[in-house]
Amino acid sequence: MRHTLIISGRLDNLNDYITACRTNQYKGAHLKRRNEDRVRQAIYEQLGRLRINKPVQMTYRWYERDRRRDLDNVSSFGRKVIQDSLVDTCVLKNDGWKEIRGFSDESYVDSENPRIEVEIEEVMR
Repeated sequence: MRHTLIISGRLDNLNDYITACRTNQYKGAHLKRRNEDRVRQAIYEQLGRLRINKPVQMTYRWYERDRRRDLDNVSSFGRKVIQDSLVDTCVLKNDGWKEIRGFSDESYVDSENPRIEVEIEEVMR
């Protein structure tokens, strides 16, 4: 079974997070929490009380408004925030090797509608 989560807009990237952590010991945690709140809201609105008990393969589609941000900075911090939020909302039991078999990233430019599309596909054990 496949499930799709769409997060409108953009999340902060790894450079933003590193800068926040270097600025103040609490600022990095606040930035991560703010991003997780956005993702959790999207999860509650779109996936509701979904619980996945099988391992999953995840596909991330990053729609940026332009090409200014490095893809690795966008995806690495974004994946962390999204996967932590999926665990926090109990959609996934954990974000370890047993639960997430792998993931892939695709990147696009959409200046009119920047967003993140996460496809979660349940796979055989």
